[in-house]
Amino acid sequence: MELLVLFAACLLISGVAIRLGSALAARLGILDRPGGHKQHEAVTPFAGGFGLIAVLLSASLLGDGFFGGTVLAPVPGLILGAVLIFVTGLADDIWHLGFKPRFLVQAMVALSMVFIGGVELRSLGELLPGVMVDLGWLAVPVTVFATIGLINAVNMIDGIDGLSGSVSLFSLALTAIVAHYGDHGAYVFFLVALMGGVAGFLYFNLRYPGNRRARVFLGDNGSMLLGFLFAWLFIDLSQGERAAMTPVTALWLFALPLMDTVGVMLRRFWLGKSPFRPDRHHFHHLFVRAGFRVYDIVAVAVLMQLVFALIGVCGLLLGVPDYLMFWLFLGVFAGYLLVILRPWRLVPGLRRLGRWLGLPSVDVCGIFVGYLRREKSPETVALISAGLGNAHDYRLGVYEMNKCGTDGRNVYVVVEIPANGDEHLIGRIQRDALRLKKRLAGHQGVEVRLFMCRSATSDPSAGAMAGGDRGPDRRDVRSSLIYSVERGHFMVDDGTGCEVSVPPPCL
Repeated sequence: MELLVLFAACLLISGVAIRLGSALAARLGILDRPGGHKQHEAVTPFAGGFGLIAVLLSASLLGDGFFGGTVLAPVPGLILGAVLIFVTGLADDIWHLGFKPRFLVQAMVALSMVFIGGVELRSLGELLPGVMVDLGWLAVPVTVFATIGLINAVNMIDGIDGLSGSVSLFSLALTAIVAHYGDHGAYVFFLVALMGGVAGFLYFNLRYPGNRRARVFLGDNGSMLLGFLFAWLFIDLSQGERAAMTPVTALWLFALPLMDTVGVMLRRFWLGKSPFRPDRHHFHHLFVRAGFRVYDIVAVAVLMQLVFALIGVCGLLLGVPDYLMFWLFLGVFAGYLLVILRPWRLVPGLRRLGRWLGLPSVDVCGIFVGYLRREKSPETVALISAGLGNAHDYRLGVYEMNKCGTDGRNVYVVVEIPANGDEHLIGRIQRDALRLKKRLAGHQGVEVRLFMCRSATSDPSAGAMAGGDRGPDRRDVRSSLIYSVERGHFMVDDGTGCEVSVPPPCL
């Protein structure tokens, strides 16, 4: 109960801080504008870090009472590093700092973590049978390298609405379980507080009914802060006699961001490009190119991260040797690289996977019904119109194919529904298609599927086609419009809510 109250309180603190931070960001110009490799279409404030820093400062002010009577000893070093990295992130959001000054500050923060907080990566564990890899004098530089890597891993996965926050939330939850089993009560409370802060951010950043797009972005101020906190947690919880986990477990707890970051940088090296130059080849960008909705991409990413984290936690709790878990991780990473570095094969495969899973493409713009006999089309149109009701604005077109060899079934129906990028509406269109399929189940030979608008990402050519097929349902010179029915606020109302643009033929 105490943890639940703590989570709710931190969620509220984060939400209020982000509200205030958004207003401040708008005044100071801390805004993300569309363009370049970015995909959003509206100016959005970088205010996610305000919620996280507010939760962190509130936790430090509450002191021992906040941490359930236990003392989180190195809090001063944690707060100092967090504030410094947050301010640097804000500066980057405003002035777009180059990677050199960012790396310099990140290295300074890592050094403060070592020399003020006493948090240092001294051992990598048993990476080979019977061989403990103790770092010795390399401990400090490896700690700096690991910290910089984690900070930038969070930053690089922050590419679409809800992704970095959702993946981080589940990683924090699994880390809290590990801390609990390791008897680190202070860190359990600290992790729950951070989960509340991230959940408060997701309220503004995640897409859900009533929130078509992110109202706030994490920004460098938030992503760098979150990455620093992960670095602190993973290193401190994996070192010393009271270690709650091994360094290899930490790899699994943060596997997806690490794999994505290293994979993208290796690809840039391979192509002779700067590893620090942003592009659109992260794993989530490949899912976007395959036509996945943002909701579905976030769900897939969370599922992948959850599976990876559970493998790490189960290996830890079952006592699986470190070296086995480490080489298993390298094997999984090699497989990930093999797939992700071949986008020309991956993207078509993802499209097929999406269809197999029944996920609607972001390019969906209606419903296709075919193939009908001409004399049956009025009856079918009536069933379709009744099924759609007043839920959508739509244009229903009945087309006749101008070719032979169709066994008399040469008429098809296309219901065009202007989704305008509304992913929730796309989900409703899919449900409508399923209902229509049931309504028309008694009509032998009738096919119902989603209708897709062709785009540069889904098809190199222009026009429209039915999803999953390039068959005769395509509207081109081989098809003629017989008649159409339109409904919507943009039509002239004749008292019925419908208008027949071209009178249906007398059949």
